[in-house]
Amino acid sequence: MQNNQAIPFNKENFKLIFSKEFALVVIVSIPSAFVAEFLNIPLAWFLGPMIATSIASLFGLNIKMPKLILSTTLILLGLYIGNYIDKNLFSQIHQWAWTSLIMLIYIIISVLIVSKYLQIFSKYERKTSIFSAAPGALGPLMILAEDEKKTDLSQVATSHLIRLIIIITIFPFIVDNFYDVESTKFTEEIVDNQNIIHLILLIVCSIILITIFDRLKIPAALLSGTLFASGILQISEIATYKLSPNIIDYCLLILGASVGCRFANKTFSEIARNAWHSFIATFLLVVLGLIAAFAASLIIDKNFFTLILSYCPGGIYEVAVIAVFFNLDPEFVSFHHIIRLLMILFIVPSILKFIEKKT
Repeated sequence: MQNNQAIPFNKENFKLIFSKEFALVVIVSIPSAFVAEFLNIPLAWFLGPMIATSIASLFGLNIKMPKLILSTTLILLGLYIGNYIDKNLFSQIHQWAWTSLIMLIYIIISVLIVSKYLQIFSKYERKTSIFSAAPGALGPLMILAEDEKKTDLSQVATSHLIRLIIIITIFPFIVDNFYDVESTKFTEEIVDNQNIIHLILLIVCSIILITIFDRLKIPAALLSGTLFASGILQISEIATYKLSPNIIDYCLLILGASVGCRFANKTFSEIARNAWHSFIATFLLVVLGLIAAFAASLIIDKNFFTLILSYCPGGIYEVAVIAVFFNLDPEFVSFHHIIRLLMILFIVPSILKFIEKKT
């Protein structure tokens, strides 16, 4: 398999697991997680490693997250979210069509408003501003942006990364202070007497669907493929294995560290140049997301924090693990972020084509 595939089973990626670069990630991440936990920082095993590896990356430390480790972690996260899927899901699906329509409107308005702000006040080139304004989907957007002339890839990546850091740093503190977290956090339940064959079946079916989804270029194949496989097997009761909540700390650490590793080859000056306007752009996207969440609350009976998380402009995997940690309807949140990815990949090229016809 190629390196750009969802599950990169090759010699190079296996070697990276035992590399100095990944060893440094572990050395930086684990102590920072314990420090964050000691300081009672919410989502400590995520935010601690994320902040520590971000700083390490910006100071030039050669750290790298092996894609095979990250892929395995995302499969585990998808399987854990699958714990929440049951037959009651079907009674809600018809309402999700309306909340998905709200998502579509939210994305179109967000791209138009935020891109205009970036053009006027940040002096971003028009195409760069449109890619930077999209509420998420950094990976797929970077691939699209590479084919567009006059697009500053560095500005697009930096804008999205700064936004991601802001969103996933602030949201846990908001939930921790304004929501009854104690009643929502997952419990340390021990699941005994489970059939290991069910777990093997879940993993095998997930890998098969991930591979198919990846070939079909479906965004977030690791999460969408695993959720689809897990959903079918759990609802049909063919395989009902429930992963232990203990797995979440591992997922938090790896995902947090992977965010920090994305700042490799970035500089403090580059971050500073984009920071203020990225903050304003994030603020605009969050406000529009809150409006979308309020609109959705008029249609569906969901916890408002669940709706806010569903419409927040953060990374799909990072948002999914936050939803799991605070027990904010992870399957609902994940579904809407997968839909958001698909919509962004349709809307952004459509807007670009419209602009080209007008010029």
